Amino acid sequence: MNKKIKIPETELSLCSVGLGAAGAGIYWDGADADYLIDTYLDMGGNFIDSARIYSDWIPPEIGRSERVIGDWIKRSGKRNHVILSTKGGHPKLSASGKNDMHVSRMTREDMRYDLELSLKALGIDTIDIYFYHRDNRAQSVEEEIETMERFRREGKIRYYGCSNWEADRIVEADQYCREMGYRGFVADQALLNMGSEYMKPLADDTMVSIKDKLYDYHKKNPGNLAMPYMGVASGFFHHYLEKGVESVKNSPYYTDNNLKAAERCRMLVEKYHASVSQIVLGFFSQQPFLCAPLYGAKSAEQIKDAMGVLEIDFCPGDYTF
Repeated sequence: MNKKIKIPETELSLCSVGLGAAGAGIYWDGADADYLIDTYLDMGGNFIDSARIYSDWIPPEIGRSERVIGDWIKRSGKRNHVILSTKGGHPKLSASGKNDMHVSRMTREDMRYDLELSLKALGIDTIDIYFYHRDNRAQSVEEEIETMERFRREGKIRYYGCSNWEADRIVEADQYCREMGYRGFVADQALLNMGSEYMKPLADDTMVSIKDKLYDYHKKNPGNLAMPYMGVASGFFHHYLEKGVESVKNSPYYTDNNLKAAERCRMLVEKYHASVSQIVLGFFSQQPFLCAPLYGAKSAEQIKDAMGVLEIDFCPGDYTF
């Protein structure tokens, strides 16, 4: 599996497995965070992804994930060892669970508010990649691109990307950037994993999957790196192989085709003498476009296991079932 991915027309060379930090402050903080992040770096990692909204659904702290990462930067002095990305514009979340994901927060003022809080929490002057966490089709792509370009000119971000955008909107943004001479989106965060093609619809319909038109878009546009989230399918394959079918019957991944995929996963575990995490992450190496999946580890031990995927040479056909 590729260990590094160079994004065209940028200075960014990313580890092909990113450290997703939605669990920062929930599963790891302080000394545990130091150990986990340093373990990731020691194993060749260099890319950490967060969001302003992580994990506001657990009171009382907001921006918890960025605060944990900022604390690590301050203690370690390793800002220049990592590429940092974070996201703004997500609808507000609360512990009540009564959150309307369709109340947009993507105006220039909303994004400015989130960006400034992210910079403060992270304790840095510049974010390497800043993402729109959602889209608002009531706003023009011109307005949204110009917002990011203003942040870039101010030196507060180096590059920008999109998350949960449909293919037609990305194409429209790409066209506008070409007309204006802008680099445009360098990465796209959306849902993709070994079971996502056959899963049931998620409750949050603002989450976009890399399939159909968006899948074709990424095959044709390597300059916008696919950066899949939920890379290990919320543990579906782990639970199935370790605990059996009864443990996954309430999962949105519980479909006939994904049960076949799980048996394929079992075969690949045996073929490569690998862990389930390594096999599920290996799926991304066999896509027709480069992927840098985000892996949300709960412990340094999980990082050690998952990063072993970089040493496995998967074969065409491994993920055909």
